[in-house]
Amino acid sequence: MGFYENAFRLMRECYAEAQRDPATCPIAKFEDAFKEDPHCGVMDLAPDGTWKPWTVLFPSMPGTPGDTTGAPQGWTVTDYLQRSITLVRTLLETVRAKVEGVSSAGTPGPVGAAPSELTGLMAKLMRYGGLAGLGGLIQGLEVLDEVARILPRFPGDLILKFHAALADSARAEIERMTRNDDGLRRLWEVVELVLATIRGIIRHRLTTDPRGFDAIDQYDCREWLRMNGASERAVNSAFLRALYDLAFAYEDGDVNKPGIAAGQAVRGAVRAFFTYRGAFFWKMSAGMGDVVFAPFYEVLSRRGVRFEFFHRLTNLGLSEVGAAEPPHVARLEFDVQAEIKGDREYQPLVDVRGLPCWPSAPDFSQLKDGARLEAQDRRFESHWDTRKVSSKTLKVGRDFDFVVLAVGAGAVPFVCQELMARNARFRTMTEKVKSVPTQALQLWLNQDVRQLGWAGPSVNISGYVEPFDTWADMPQLISQESFATPVKAVAYFCSVLPDGTPTERAAADYPEQRRQEVRSNAIQFLNRDVQRLWPLCLKNQEFRWELLVAADPRTKKSPTAGRIDTQFFSANVEPSDRYSLSLPGTLSARISPLDSLFDNLTLAGDWTDCGFNEGCVEAAVMSGRLAAHALSRFPKLEDIIGYDHP
Repeated sequence: MGFYENAFRLMRECYAEAQRDPATCPIAKFEDAFKEDPHCGVMDLAPDGTWKPWTVLFPSMPGTPGDTTGAPQGWTVTDYLQRSITLVRTLLETVRAKVEGVSSAGTPGPVGAAPSELTGLMAKLMRYGGLAGLGGLIQGLEVLDEVARILPRFPGDLILKFHAALADSARAEIERMTRNDDGLRRLWEVVELVLATIRGIIRHRLTTDPRGFDAIDQYDCREWLRMNGASERAVNSAFLRALYDLAFAYEDGDVNKPGIAAGQAVRGAVRAFFTYRGAFFWKMSAGMGDVVFAPFYEVLSRRGVRFEFFHRLTNLGLSEVGAAEPPHVARLEFDVQAEIKGDREYQPLVDVRGLPCWPSAPDFSQLKDGARLEAQDRRFESHWDTRKVSSKTLKVGRDFDFVVLAVGAGAVPFVCQELMARNARFRTMTEKVKSVPTQALQLWLNQDVRQLGWAGPSVNISGYVEPFDTWADMPQLISQESFATPVKAVAYFCSVLPDGTPTERAAADYPEQRRQEVRSNAIQFLNRDVQRLWPLCLKNQEFRWELLVAADPRTKKSPTAGRIDTQFFSANVEPSDRYSLSLPGTLSARISPLDSLFDNLTLAGDWTDCGFNEGCVEAAVMSGRLAAHALSRFPKLEDIIGYDHP
């Protein structure tokens, strides 16, 4: 996303240091790797029960994320409050221009008015029906905007009373204007949500609370919005449903148990909408392994970093209780899954038409007894495949000094039993900070999305039905494909995946069971649901399976549901693959990479307390930079954009 300042800065630095040759490498520079994508949308469930896409073009904003020139400075809750008020006013001006043919853009407000003047204006507007109609609402918001600049100097009750009058007037306009106009209804739903956010910021005194948005993290986002006046229609709108979908915000993967901490939800929304640079979204020009991890590996390897692949961490062993030294990690225990021929360092990358790529399977030819391991179908990345060739223990002082634990949130309980037993705070974090499995589907098609009936722009769209509530059109990847049949469209789908029971998860074949479940979900989705996105994809009430481009020539003449096996689908149930949740009442249990619970250990990952406590690349990078600061005092904390976020 366009506000991922830390992630994009890291990628810029990485590509600059990699110094790839543009003459031979198709993705040599940062500008090759990421492309602006200004369109996004939601699937709106209209009052008549029909699904309709609502797409929006976000204007290009000055600068590009990660560029140190013009980098955003720290924003306060007051800044975001004022921007929210301005957003509502702009939306109302848009509606007024559409409905009444009147443009009020640029109407001078009471800028610089004294508190006594503003108090008088508020009283006048409330007393004489001055807030009636769109013009009155816009004028009232101009007054509220000026009040927000000097908020602590005003009685909270008066401001809330004025806001309530604004909201009541807005609600009356909603009922009058949106009965038969889906476009206006959607805008009014957004207006309602932003008005509720404004009221909540004022009511909970977030502009002066040193905790900022964190002060409301005990509430679920929908719960908090309801508390502050949002209607059921607004809190169940497509806009808000998409917020939950994009964060996979469903406890246990159950769509009937939505949950995201209100403070982080508001922080994420205001950062996304008010601080993005360039485009709202940015898309990678190839797979993430190729655009992100391959250049990381190249640069770090060149710096002399040593990589030890095929080692499964099984335990962080602590120093003895009562030892003279502070509690610390004394040993790291590993299962060695495979050994490298010639005792060399494993080379993970493969060349695809000049692009260094991260493959989806290991190169068994580099491994000792590789043919046998391959024949045994060794799953090195699977938690459930515990086969090994040996064990290894690293000891503090001999093999390492400091440890950065950067595994996925779902893996922490499996490798940190000693830490959980020794430290109550670490145990509480492990119990409260939850994760969830997800599912993914990727399709390669021989017709473009317009031929399939999609009438809008290339888009990212969310808020749709399960089992795949989010779709990203990925035309920028077509040039990277090399099927014999030309690829005209690439479509990515994803969603949360319901968690299995503990008994199910103990079974060795659990990953494959869940993968077959996703396969069934994919067939069901294509036959039943995707038609609302692609109206021309069906024939005789079934998906036209011949649309799928198949690399295997044996399946090209089989236009049946079995053709789904030529595509990509996955059940992301491995502990390290699970998605970190931001459930209400849990964020205070997170531990910061700056905390020193154990003398030589720091944490890194989007499950830590890092200033943006939500599962995403930006949070992971912020956490990694905090871990680097804990070890080396570099980078400076003020250089971590958003870490001081309210």
